[in-house]
Amino acid sequence: MKKKFGIKEVVAIGIGTALFVALTQVQIPIGIPNTYLQPRMAVLAFLAAVFGPIVGGVVGLLGHALGDAVFYGSVWWSWVFPEVVVGVVIGLFAKKYAIKEGGFDKKAIVLFNVAQVLSNVVAWIVVAPVLDILIYAEPANKVFVQGAFAALGNVLIIGILGTLLAVGYSKIGAKSSSLEKED
Repeated sequence: MKKKFGIKEVVAIGIGTALFVALTQVQIPIGIPNTYLQPRMAVLAFLAAVFGPIVGGVVGLLGHALGDAVFYGSVWWSWVFPEVVVGVVIGLFAKKYAIKEGGFDKKAIVLFNVAQVLSNVVAWIVVAPVLDILIYAEPANKVFVQGAFAALGNVLIIGILGTLLAVGYSKIGAKSSSLEKED
């Protein structure tokens, strides 16, 4: 199986990272300290679903790290790496979603959402809290609560906005990719 990584993927990383950083400040409080609903997660999931795990992982890594550096002055690495996990896991099934080909049907939507739920659970209920404890010596009870609410928030944002982005792009992408060159 040949894996292609070309200019479209590089452009997706650039645009995706820029969007992710720009959306860093779009935060809807959920009542848990330093934990918000963030639409940037829908962008990450969408790009991973369209372009695959490398694009998803890199956008998660660069987008979160740069967003933290620009807006907060330092990078909270224990929350950067979970973004990579989400991007990679969702991206692993990009071919099965068939978004570019216009095949993002009910079965693909279910797969996309199962992948995003599982990736968010692993990323935010396991990876982030464990790294918070190991790297920053944060109290376990605090970080597991934050992680659980971050996972729930991301599942909702991706489930709604991410699915809508993928459905819309699948409909548009299928039409534009069916154009043929005239002689």
